[in-house]
Amino acid sequence: MSPIRLAIVGLGKIARDQHLPAIAATDGIELVAVASRNAGLDGVPRFDTLEELLAHGPQVDAVALCTPPQVRREQAATALAAGKHVLLEKPPGATVSEIAPLLAAAQRNGKTLFATWHSRFAPAVEPARELLAGRGIRSVAVVWKEDVRVWHPGQDWIFEPGGLGVFDPGINALSILTRLLPRPFFLTGATLAFPENRDAPIAATLSFADDAGLPIRAELDFLQTGPQTWDIHVETDAGGLTLSGGGARLLEEGRVLVNEKEAEYSGIYARFAALVAGGASDVDLAPLIHVADAFMLGRRAVVAPFDW
Repeated sequence: MSPIRLAIVGLGKIARDQHLPAIAATDGIELVAVASRNAGLDGVPRFDTLEELLAHGPQVDAVALCTPPQVRREQAATALAAGKHVLLEKPPGATVSEIAPLLAAAQRNGKTLFATWHSRFAPAVEPARELLAGRGIRSVAVVWKEDVRVWHPGQDWIFEPGGLGVFDPGINALSILTRLLPRPFFLTGATLAFPENRDAPIAATLSFADDAGLPIRAELDFLQTGPQTWDIHVETDAGGLTLSGGGARLLEEGRVLVNEKEAEYSGIYARFAALVAGGASDVDLAPLIHVADAFMLGRRAVVAPFDW
C-alpha cells in the first residue's frame, strides 16, 4: 500500500519537537511538503501558505495543521475542499462551533478528520483507565503547572483571544480525564487569572463533579519555574493512583506500575494512518467543551501584567 503523502502546515516548535520525529517513525506516512512563512526543512519543498502548496506543490493526500488554533478552521476547510485528509493539533479550533461543519465536510468528501489529543496516547493512560474501571473513585485532583516561557517562548498568540492561555497545556489534563473517568463530568465553578495586559488566562482553578457527586479539582499555572508538574491524583476505594509526567508514569500507593518514555505523537500518527485506511474520522470535543465552560462560568481575576 502506498504511503500517505503528508504536508505539515506551520513549522513551529511543536512541529519540530514532536511531529517531525513521529512522522519519521511511523510506517505508512511520508512527509512530502511544508507550508510555513518562516521555516523550512532541507530536502522538503516549502511554500508560504497552504493555498500555494495545494496549487503548486507536490501531490499530497493529507495535511497536519500545526498552526495556532485561531487560523485552523479556514485551513482545515480549504484542505477538505481540496480532497485532503486533515489532522488537527490540539485544541482542534479556537471555538467549539467551528468543528461540526468541518466534520460534515470530511464526511461529505469521504475524508478523515482527526482532532488529536496527544496526552491520551501517553503510556500510563490506558493502564490507569483499566484499573479505575473496577474501582470506586472518591476524588480527583489535577495539578498541571508549567513555564510558558520554556514551552511557548515569545509566542504572543497564546495570550490572544482563542489562544487559550493556560488552557493550552491544561486541556491536555482534561483530555486525559475525559478518557480516564467512567462517567461524564461537568464544571461547577472556576476562577481564571488574566494578566492585566493579556486576553487569555495565565492560571486557573476549576471544580467539576459528575452525576454521582464525584469531586474533581484542577489547578493550572503557566508560571511554574523549576520542575514542571503534570499530575493527576485519583483516590479510590482500593487506594490512591497517580499519573505523573503528563501520563508517562503510573503509581499505585507509591509503587511504580508504568514508567515509559513518552511516545504520544507516534501514537497519534499511527492512529491517523489507521483512520485514513478505514475511511473514518475521530473528533471528540469533550476537552474543548470543558474549556469553553470555564470561560462561560469562571470568575475573572485580574493579576499582574505578563511580559516575556
